[in-house]
Amino acid sequence: MTLFGDPAQWLPVAFATLMGVSILIYVILDGFDLGVGILFPFADEAEKDRMVASIGPFWDANETWLVLAIGLLLVAFPAAHGAILTALYLPVAIMLVGLILRGVAFEFRVKAPGHHKVYWNTAFYVGSLITALSQGFMLGKYIMGLESTMGIWIFAVMTSVFLAVGYSFIGACWLILKTDGALQRKAVAWARGGIWGLIIGLALISIATPLVSERIFAKWFTFPEVLLLLPLPLMSALLVGLLWFALRQLPTRNDSWAWFPFAAAIALFTLAFFGMAYSFYPYVVPEQLTIYEAASAPESLFIILVGTVFVLPVIAGYSVLSYTIFRGKATELRYD
Repeated sequence: MTLFGDPAQWLPVAFATLMGVSILIYVILDGFDLGVGILFPFADEAEKDRMVASIGPFWDANETWLVLAIGLLLVAFPAAHGAILTALYLPVAIMLVGLILRGVAFEFRVKAPGHHKVYWNTAFYVGSLITALSQGFMLGKYIMGLESTMGIWIFAVMTSVFLAVGYSFIGACWLILKTDGALQRKAVAWARGGIWGLIIGLALISIATPLVSERIFAKWFTFPEVLLLLPLPLMSALLVGLLWFALRQLPTRNDSWAWFPFAAAIALFTLAFFGMAYSFYPYVVPEQLTIYEAASAPESLFIILVGTVFVLPVIAGYSVLSYTIFRGKATELRYD
């Protein structure tokens, strides 16, 4: 346990890293399939079946990363789990309702009589939308320190809208990769519109985060940190420019570069996540609890880490396996 130094220091960092990576993977993977659901109203019936087929093999496994992240928060940082869940009880409950509604609609839409299918399609859209909105609301309140004032609520509502748009954007990029023909052309048009919401949302969070805390402001805008961190916004701006250019060229005749918008969106989400992680470290509850103060006893963390070493590769392994087996374009939706 002392191999890497003081366990009271390295174990909280290890679990914060594991939790952060789990959240990032969840936002990317479940983000695109939530985005596909949010785009449902803009597609016709045949296109909706193709959209569901594009996420069918993956959506259940994608949500595993959310369970893992919340589980790590509970067992590794119980004090933070209590503070965060207490402050975000209502949006968490709404998110769970959305996830349940979405999961039920996903299964029932194909089994219901034809005249009922439209209701399950609506339920799938509503479940996807309220899940995305509630997650965005939680993000906004977390950035603002989990306080409850009128200004913070307005900011959280704005964040919820832009996160939903961001999910729809990465969902459209996924459809560009997984579909062809008329649906792919529609997905390109959806991505061209959604990129504006993504840009505004990232800018809003980037501006608000350092203004909330003098500590965060100092981490970003003091010398030499400002020079060392300059590549982060420059890379983000470059990616946005490349995305804008690529979406103007797609779709191509031979489907080349159809993968690029999705890959660039992943890179953009990752850069945004690392920016937030840098801003809030070492706090797990903004300006209230550090990862060291909120962590469980080192002995408990070490036992949990041993279990995680076995569980995490299994989760990652079957995720990689499913994406490998079902690579390529989505085919006709069938339930044999």
